Amino acid sequence: MYGRVKWSAAVAGAALLLTGCSSSGDDSAKDTAEPIRQQPKGSDPYWVNPDGNAGAQVRAYEKDGKKDDAGQIRKIAEQPTAEWIGAENPEQEARGFTEAAAKADRDAVLVLYNIPHRDCGNFSAGGAADGNAYRAWIDGVAKGIGDRPATVVLEPDAVLHLVDGCTPDEFHEERYDLLKGAIGTLKALKNTKVYLDAGNTGWGKPDQIFEPLTWAGVAQADGFSVNVSNFYTTADSTAYGKELSAKVGNKPFVIDTSRNGNGPYTDGDPNERWCNPPGRALGETPTTKTGDPKVHAFLWIKRPGESDGTCKGGPKAGEWWPEYALELARATK
Repeated sequence: MYGRVKWSAAVAGAALLLTGCSSSGDDSAKDTAEPIRQQPKGSDPYWVNPDGNAGAQVRAYEKDGKKDDAGQIRKIAEQPTAEWIGAENPEQEARGFTEAAAKADRDAVLVLYNIPHRDCGNFSAGGAADGNAYRAWIDGVAKGIGDRPATVVLEPDAVLHLVDGCTPDEFHEERYDLLKGAIGTLKALKNTKVYLDAGNTGWGKPDQIFEPLTWAGVAQADGFSVNVSNFYTTADSTAYGKELSAKVGNKPFVIDTSRNGNGPYTDGDPNERWCNPPGRALGETPTTKTGDPKVHAFLWIKRPGESDGTCKGGPKAGEWWPEYALELARATK
């Protein structure tokens, strides 16, 4: 399973947050629309970005008189989703998102996805040019976060791709070093939680990844993440996470529930079932009230409505795709 979301609006979003502008580009539409609201802090302490792609789509639909469509997309717009930090301005983006979250008395959820040789040349290929560039990028993120509260999901697929043979052997030692260093830098911050990505229940067995997670520094992290950008059910993801937790010092974990409401797609090419599958639905809304002490939170790490890649008619990875967003929302009970 390859390909991951990129950050199509991250640079612009952070800059707009810092300047206090709307990302919709239409102030009149924003003024007349129902505001995008935060969720109750007691159960969902994470920040809803009112100027994200979904919020802008709500305003556009309302301006066009498409009330039903606007109401459907509001299911996405009024839930906190992670902000994926881009490659060019990590300090500015991290500061912008965490300052906006702190102003709303909420915690920012950030995804760091810039490891060298990322995604093995697939839909979300890229990453930092080399190890030194990555370390500088992590330093920029840390400086931008500062003492403000942040929950960080670190490098989706980075460890998994060391295990499944996707990442060439010559890059393994450096990647472990970079991940350990990133965890150390981020955990030195006063109010930052770090969850190292640990794949999903559909790729293989916890026995295959627990040692690599240990080598990557999971013991120093707050825990690990599962099901990022994927569709496996919360029950199956919890079972996978608990089995893995028992092998890595009983570390807790977070689950990406953003699009797992109907579970995984089982038709078509097995190698691309994760990529823009039809018939999916939004999953459990973000919360720290999971009912299980091992599961720290349900999070929307993958941003619903943003493409997985140029498959099944989708745009580039990370680009907003309103038709797919509507499909997810309408399928949600």
